Parts: sequence; C-alpha cells; structure tokens
Amino acid sequence: MALAAARRVPACILLRAGARLQGAALGLAEQAAGGRDGARRFGSQRVLVEPDASAGVAVMRFNNPPVNTLSLEFLTELVISLEKLENDKSFRGLIITSDRPGVFSAGLDLREMCGRSPAHYAEYWKAVQELWLRLYQSSLVLVAAINGACPAGGCLMALTSDHRILADNPKYSIGLNETLLGIVAPFWFKDTLVNTIGHRAAERALQLGLLFPPAQALQVGIVDQVVPEERVQSVALSAIAQWMAIPDHARQLTKAMMRKATASRLITHRDEDVQNFVSFISRDSIQKSLQLYLERLKQKKG
Repeated sequence: MALAAARRVPACILLRAGARLQGAALGLAEQAAGGRDGARRFGSQRVLVEPDASAGVAVMRFNNPPVNTLSLEFLTELVISLEKLENDKSFRGLIITSDRPGVFSAGLDLREMCGRSPAHYAEYWKAVQELWLRLYQSSLVLVAAINGACPAGGCLMALTSDHRILADNPKYSIGLNETLLGIVAPFWFKDTLVNTIGHRAAERALQLGLLFPPAQALQVGIVDQVVPEERVQSVALSAIAQWMAIPDHARQLTKAMMRKATASRLITHRDEDVQNFVSFISRDSIQKSLQLYLERLKQKKG
C-alpha cells in the first residue's frame, strides 16, 4: 500500500466512460511469461512490467513511441500499473526505465496542452498530479535507470525516485527546462528539485532551463550515479538490493517523514493548482508559443 494512499484518486476514476483508453490497453492483460520465478509480465500498450516476485522487484519499461511523451493515455496506464504493484505485497522495489532507444521520457505531451478545451487541460493536469503523487509517495523502493534523454516531465519522474542512475552518454541530459518553452514549472516541480539539489542550484537551473549532461548531473546531485550505458540495468539491480536490505517499516516511515511536507502541499492546493494551470495554459500568448514549437517539431521530422 502506498504512503498516504487515502488522499489519492483511485486509478479507475481516471478512466472516463467512453474515453480513448478502451480495449487492450485498459485490461493490463497478462502477456508472455517472464521472470525467474515464472511470474507473468503484465502491462499495457505503453507500459510493460516485468515482475520477479522471488526477488520482490519489478522493472517497468516505458514504451510510448516515439519519445515516451506523457500523453493522457500514457499517464493513466502508468498509474494503473503502479497501483497494481503497490497492491501486490510480493513486490518491495521497482525500477523504472525506457524501452525506447535514446530517450527516458521527453516529458509532458504538448499536444495535450495546445488547442484543446479548458476541461481537457484540467483533466490532463489532474493526471499529471496523480502520477507524481503515486511515485513520490510510493512505499516501494524506486530506482530510475535513466537510459536516455530526460528533460522536463521525464526529469520529474526520475526525481521522485529514491536512487537515480544515468547512462554516461553525452547525448543524454536531464533537467527541468520548462522556461525554454515559455512555461513555468509548477511549485511542486520546483519543490522536488529543491529537495534534490538545494535551493540556489535549483533556482539557477529552473530560471535558465538547464539540461545537465552526465558529469554535471552527477556533480550537482540530480543523479546519484553515472555509469556506462550497457551497465545501467545491472547497476540499478545492485542499487535496489542495497535499499531493500533495510527493513521496510523503518525505510518507509523515514521516507514518508522526509516527503510528507512536499506531498501535502500539493494535496492541500490540488484544485487551485489545476485552476492555475488551466488559466496559464489557456492564455493566447502561451498557446501561440506552443503552436510555434509544435510546428518547428513537425518541420524537423519532415
């Protein structure tokens, strides 16, 4: 059971009747057998979970082509998979990583934030909040095996983890670069970064929209280890074993104590945060900025 779960939205509530998530993606259908103990993999179209119940660890792989952007569908499938793991007492640890080459997650899906209705913006932002709360308050040991570029919302997911490992590749960087897109990182994005690297380093990084390459990321403390790319997964397994050697009750209570104030701030102001997001993202200037950025992306792909 996740910490402070009573304050959360059940995953099923995120699934609106008649929404786009019908079909196999909703079922979290059992897939091909995997895991040393014969546990079966489960997941969805965009999220694959490889459980090893004998070790108490699962690996969650992101697969939302092309760059694991956090669409509404992807967010919902992530929350459902997390809830399934939290409710299964045989699992004590989770490694999150990417199944897409060269990218961990490109962050928020700008298509969900551009040219839509205020009601859609509110629904989308509630889903972003819910994923952060699920990850940040998880009772599981959470290790991020960052095997690709990790900007913005991808960085936010990584920051919720207990331990972060970044592949040593100059093409991979990590950071909250929202200002480069004309967007302001919400207070809970900011709080998560401040808790990780300190106030002054976070202030500078947020204002400048910095993306840290591996060596700088390690130096500033946004990641805990930088290792050769081919060793990211094996090092993640070693790291999670170290964390799981601590008695669960002591580690979980300590984690809850350290993170309570940050999580409670969003929980208390959740509706206000949604209203602020909808008001901000609906501005003509912001919509024009997002449209121009999306058009440039299309031109690059073309």
